[in-house]
Amino acid sequence: MPDAPDAGALVADAHNDLLMAVAARPPRRWASFFAERWLPQLRAGGVRLQILPVFIDDVFRPEGALRETLRMIECAHRIAEGNPGEVSLCLDGAQIEAALAQDRIALVLALESAPGLDANVELLATVHRLGVRVASIAHWGRTPLADGSGEDATGSRLTAAGVEALAEMERLGIVFDVSHLGASGVEHVLELATRPVIATHSSARALRDHHRNLTDEQIRGIAATGGIVCVNFLPGFLADDPSGYTLDRLAEHIEHVAAVAGADQVGLGPDFIREVLADVTPPCCEEPFDGAGFDVNAELPGLSGPRGFPLLAGRLRERGHSGEAVAKILGGNLRRVLVRDLR
Repeated sequence: MPDAPDAGALVADAHNDLLMAVAARPPRRWASFFAERWLPQLRAGGVRLQILPVFIDDVFRPEGALRETLRMIECAHRIAEGNPGEVSLCLDGAQIEAALAQDRIALVLALESAPGLDANVELLATVHRLGVRVASIAHWGRTPLADGSGEDATGSRLTAAGVEALAEMERLGIVFDVSHLGASGVEHVLELATRPVIATHSSARALRDHHRNLTDEQIRGIAATGGIVCVNFLPGFLADDPSGYTLDRLAEHIEHVAAVAGADQVGLGPDFIREVLADVTPPCCEEPFDGAGFDVNAELPGLSGPRGFPLLAGRLRERGHSGEAVAKILGGNLRRVLVRDLR
């Protein structure tokens, strides 16, 4: 069995698409399916703080994107309402701390690429009222707000609506997430941002030259805002060959971000997509989404889901990191940023 996390250390996961899996069930099953399928994993992994992104699959885009966004937000609320002794949907730092004090998992709602909002920036206030506290404005491709990293060749910055969205998010207290944003877009955000920005699930481009990863300059820029870079666990973002899909390679990305940004600016954004795909992809002749350019079903040994977090904690200690440093990486840093910045 893997070592347990350091005593008193919480795990804060900046990106788990489990809402996709839960929302794929009938609404009457949302709360119970979460309790049966995901809650035991979160507890076993020591997860006490979980960002829940709302990601809308291509089948709903563009016409049904806003409707499915609202449906998944409702799903998150029903998860919390149906499991009141276990989780709490949190709107600000005080609510996060209260949930943790009561041994409940603090859930924070996020939008991944702001699906369905398009250029209607005024709808950010609507989703804020519904509980969204973190948001990104692009995925792989182009949106009315910005280009995703898959469009890096365009050299595109934020659109006028994207600039307005950033300002509105800062006004509302929605933390801006640069993960998936194109390189020029990240630079534009860092020029304009007046509040901390974060990368919820991005690894280091210096170690793996993939457009989804962040350069050292971008990592330093995020840290300069007071934000945090949460390292993605997807093997294809860590190494360009399956021989590098190892726990040590993940540790190297974490260590690189810490060396570039500072020990207080690194966290975890696992993106356990394999487990989610297993829940939402029916057996058939079609392959699951592979727009990343690698096998999204690949996994790091022992880290296919939240239960594996203690394994990472143990490996970081084996690599010479102190208990205090491991606690920061596992969740202390992300907790600090969210408690300070959510409102």
